[in-house]
Amino acid sequence: MRQTDVLIVGAGPTGLALGIDLARRGVDALVVERGDTLTPGSRGKGLQPRTLEIYEDLGVLDAILAAGGPYPVGMIWQDGKQAGEHEMFDPAQDGEEGSRFTVPWMVPQWRNQEILRARLAELGGGIAFGHELTRIEQDGEGVTAYFAAGDPVRARYAVAADGGRSAVRRALGIGMTGETVDPDPLLVVDVRITGLDRTWWHVFPPAGEGTGFLALCPLAGTADFQLVAQFPDGTDLEPLLSLAGVRAVIADRTHLDPGDVTEVRWSSDFRPRAALADRFREGRVLLAGDAAHVHSPAGGQGLNTSVQDAYNLGWKLGAVLGGRAPESLLDTYEEERRPNAAAMLGLSTAIHRGEARRGAKTRQLGLNYRDSSLTEETRRTPGGIRAGDRVPDRTLDGERLFDRLRGPDWTVITLEEGVLLVRPDGYVGWAGETETGMTEYRARVGC
Repeated sequence: MRQTDVLIVGAGPTGLALGIDLARRGVDALVVERGDTLTPGSRGKGLQPRTLEIYEDLGVLDAILAAGGPYPVGMIWQDGKQAGEHEMFDPAQDGEEGSRFTVPWMVPQWRNQEILRARLAELGGGIAFGHELTRIEQDGEGVTAYFAAGDPVRARYAVAADGGRSAVRRALGIGMTGETVDPDPLLVVDVRITGLDRTWWHVFPPAGEGTGFLALCPLAGTADFQLVAQFPDGTDLEPLLSLAGVRAVIADRTHLDPGDVTEVRWSSDFRPRAALADRFREGRVLLAGDAAHVHSPAGGQGLNTSVQDAYNLGWKLGAVLGGRAPESLLDTYEEERRPNAAAMLGLSTAIHRGEARRGAKTRQLGLNYRDSSLTEETRRTPGGIRAGDRVPDRTLDGERLFDRLRGPDWTVITLEEGVLLVRPDGYVGWAGETETGMTEYRARVGC
């Protein structure tokens, strides 16, 4: 039986980001994946500004920026003619939210995962493929996971990062409360098309009753387009997953000829839904990513919220496993992340239904942990940055502040706002006018 400190079930962006964060802390972690390869397909392709900040800290930003590009402007088509442009995202001003990033960055999920996997390997980690979880047991000392093939694994803690149909969550009996965001199913395909301008995100509105929209977005860093097509409730999309099926859909809803579609590289269908796990922790097992919350793809919140789960959980697991913090620190993971996941679920659902725009909230720079039990504000009149807030990037004594914060440790900084003790995930844990009281706080949280 293999022994490890942390077993991470699922090698998507959530599991890989967590694996990287633990590896740089010297924590022995094993990532297992039921499939024989990384999951294919573009899926979640948008990385929000806050995720780009996290990726910079994890050491993958340069590769991510090189692999992707900005989102194109939408071009609306009517009767085979260009009928107008549509900005998909509300613009932000440079430096508006204290970040060098102001817009989402497009990287197909398969490429995102490859970059994260390479970084994990640099840090000495890896993925055990072909490990389909069949049973999980736990006691006061650890967790034992059993698989359809291969030896069981014994770990001190386990993290379910195995997606919306999480085998770990089901094995634990944790329910999910949710709703159907839209009864109309969606076809999502990575496709090669000739003769289509890659300058635009091509949008074809419904042609009439009983039809849905179709969009073709050029996938940055590739020769592919991502096709998303909506169909009436009850439509069987299985026949449309093939090359012939995709050609028929495009010919029916656009001005393109069937022969313009040269290849289907990946295809999937789903019904948009929103769901939140009833709890994010069961003993020594914690839920992260889609295993804990399932989003509509509108607004690009699912993958980004998932990466933030990993970033919140990594330093806490490292502190507990290293004996620097009490085991109760892990309770703050659900306390902090579940309300934020619920808020992002509400936002993505509202965007899907046309009730909200893709604006500042979707960039996720304004999320905070002000109400967390880990947050302590001791100043009589807090400045612009309050305890629980994300520290904004700025220049301090000629140095970029984020360069000081980079790495897996807590950081003390002094600004005009006072003295701030910044958590490893970039949020202010403690704030004071002087350092008085900081020692007691550090003893309480184990930093």
